[in-house]
Amino acid sequence: MRMSARGFILGAFAVVLVGMVGCGEKTSAAVETRSATAAAAPARAIPRLVDLGAGKCIPCKAMAPILEQLRADYSGRLEVTFIDVWQAPDQARAYDVRMIPTQIFYSAEGRELARHEGFMSREEILAQWRALGLEL
Repeated sequence: MRMSARGFILGAFAVVLVGMVGCGEKTSAAVETRSATAAAAPARAIPRLVDLGAGKCIPCKAMAPILEQLRADYSGRLEVTFIDVWQAPDQARAYDVRMIPTQIFYSAEGRELARHEGFMSREEILAQWRALGLEL
C-alpha cells in the first residue's frame, strides 16, 4: 500500500502535534533548565576572570590581546570571559558595572574575590591573582 505525499505529511504533522501536546510546558522547562545548568557549570571548577568592556572602547581594545593570551596560557586553570556591555546589556547588568573596562576575579566556587575598574596589564592581573592566593 503506497501512501501519498500529502498523507505522509499530514501523518507526520499529527505525530508532532500529539508529541508537543503530550510533553507540556514542564518537560520543556526542565530540559531548558538542565541545558542552562550544564552550559553554566564548567566540567571542573576553576577560577574565573570576567572582563566587561566594549569593542569600541580604547582601553578595552588594548586589553583584548592580553585576555586572549591569558586564555591560551592558562587554559584549563583559569576561565577568561569577555562581555561586551553594549552588545549584551542584559548580561552586563547582572555584574553591576559602573565603568568599562571592569575586571572581576572569581574563586573556583564562584565567589567574587576582587574587582578592578580601568585598564589592567597582564602583570597586574597576575599580581592580583597572586595577592588573592592563587599562583597560576
